[in-house]
Amino acid sequence: MDWLTELFADAQQWLFEAAVQPLVYGVGLGGWVEDAFDATGWLLVGLIQIAVLVVVIGPLQRWWPVEPVTDRRAVRVDILYTLIHRLGLFRLAMFFALDPLFDEALGAVRSAGWGSWHLDQIWPGVTDVPWVALLIYLVVLDFVEYLIHRAQHRFNWWWALHSLHHSQRQMTMWSDNRNHLLDDVIHDTIIVVVAQLIGVAPGQFIAIVAFTQLSESLQHANLRLHFGAIGERLWISPRFHRLHHSIGIGHESHGPRTLGGHNFGVLLPWWDMLFRTVDFQHRFDPTGIRDQVEPDASGRLRDYGRGFWAQQWLGLKRMLGRA
Repeated sequence: MDWLTELFADAQQWLFEAAVQPLVYGVGLGGWVEDAFDATGWLLVGLIQIAVLVVVIGPLQRWWPVEPVTDRRAVRVDILYTLIHRLGLFRLAMFFALDPLFDEALGAVRSAGWGSWHLDQIWPGVTDVPWVALLIYLVVLDFVEYLIHRAQHRFNWWWALHSLHHSQRQMTMWSDNRNHLLDDVIHDTIIVVVAQLIGVAPGQFIAIVAFTQLSESLQHANLRLHFGAIGERLWISPRFHRLHHSIGIGHESHGPRTLGGHNFGVLLPWWDMLFRTVDFQHRFDPTGIRDQVEPDASGRLRDYGRGFWAQQWLGLKRMLGRA
């Protein structure tokens, strides 16, 4: 762990001095150098993730695909979403738009005597071991992710945004970040607040987010892969998550057009097993949403948009009941 941390720190320092710091001073933002250094860590994580996608997961998709890729344009839009999120552009916008609000809210909470509860201190001598603490935080935040995901499929207004993610008919390793930006703001706000309240350190938070994102990229891959009878119950596989995206299964319960679904877990299938939302069927279905392929009473198929801005605009219209 120590050598890996030191290697990452050295790489972050080099990237900051070689590229980010000159850019910050060049645009006249010298007062933001410390924040820019922190942002460089997220940028480095994103570059590593994209390298893993291209070098490891990409060849796996070509070697053992579920289906042929026929809609290259849809995949290119997903790549744009990935670059916006993994290279820190979305996080940068969040920083300037919402970070002051986070600081003010969390400051008020602490001023009222509600300091962060450090979960890694519940069992001195055991939970304060770095890798044990990291695993505890990973499991707790994964449970929060499960609850968020259930809510995204439960409330009509939230599903109106989240449905953009499910509207991809050509799912690949690039599809994880295909989300409405407002959906991402809500999701990230909840995760950041919970992480702050349970005492996740910045370095631990970066590691958890990076690991989670990389696992989610694998889950969305166009890859005919499962982890076997035991492995499927320990970690979420591409087969497990693809069923969550299956038309009429992943986003519906108790009959057509009734919100719900199966396999909401992000990393661990345990929560789906515990709350009986799990489906272990061994199948690789077409992905998408029923109203994309089955017309409604008026004979209309719902349009989720082809390009980035069209998808964002239609998501807002769905949330307001106008699309």
